[in-house]
Amino acid sequence: MPTAVEVQVNPGESIQQAIDGGALSIRLSEGVYPGGVALPDGARLIGAGAGKTVIVPGARAESVVPPLHDAPDAVDHGVVVHAASDVVVEGLTLRGFSGAGVYAHTVSGLRLVDVESDANRVWGLYFRESTGLTARGCRAAGSQYGGIALAFCAAADADIADCETTGNAFGVFVDNSSRARVQRVRAHGNAAGILLLHQTYPGEPEGGVTDCLVADCDLTGNTLAAGGDDPDAPGAAGPPMSGVGLAMIGVQRVAVIGNRITGNHPGGPSVMPAALVVASSADWGGSASADNTIEWNTVTGNSPADALIDPEGQRVVNNVIGEAT
Repeated sequence: MPTAVEVQVNPGESIQQAIDGGALSIRLSEGVYPGGVALPDGARLIGAGAGKTVIVPGARAESVVPPLHDAPDAVDHGVVVHAASDVVVEGLTLRGFSGAGVYAHTVSGLRLVDVESDANRVWGLYFRESTGLTARGCRAAGSQYGGIALAFCAAADADIADCETTGNAFGVFVDNSSRARVQRVRAHGNAAGILLLHQTYPGEPEGGVTDCLVADCDLTGNTLAAGGDDPDAPGAAGPPMSGVGLAMIGVQRVAVIGNRITGNHPGGPSVMPAALVVASSADWGGSASADNTIEWNTVTGNSPADALIDPEGQRVVNNVIGEAT
């Protein structure tokens, strides 16, 4: 079993070997470290800072984590946390993995601080069926699906704050997850800056998106084209999507407060004809969007329209909204 021993690991040394040897707290020097890492209960993995300490593909860490959704078999991940609790990852970059930069599954208490996901193929920072989640001061760029994603976290109790996402199909993706707070996020260059979605998937757990907050975010210039049949495209196998700042599909009791949604223009076909969309997912096995509050937001300078909001049961007040459909 790992102990509370703290060890320093330098480039050329194995992070996983130090963990397997009993270290619970690992400090990484500046440099490049080949090989993914699997972290146990109570582990702390602390680098010298994002962009300074970089983990890249190498030997795959042994893990029994379930296969990653939307990924081919035998992909590798940067950091895996599975069936563990009270784990901290701080101050490092995960780059070029064929699966996810961070893949957390059935975790209770995971804190990411100053963690960068850069060009990890399928997902950036991916949390599934977990609770007690934090991503602060993180960056996620260049993943095929979500940059920062919560999937089937029924009681996520998630705090996503002061993060940046760019070049992903979905900058922040709240997929059938509840009790998430997304604050002060800068999302640009994605197909959708933030997407909250309740939809049923064959063989997946029951879902829903309730009791969430999206506040004080800058959702600008999301022009990437996603979706379609090309397996290598962003958002492959999904509907075409582009030019979306914030979409809330089939959600309840979500507060959208003080966000700036500007300059979002589709770079390709899109099923969502506005930068701010609130709509039902009942036709896909989800639910109506109801009991949501949209207040003190600025939604201007987007195309083909600024907002498309299902008025049934929403509270929409004190906003600056340009052209609506």
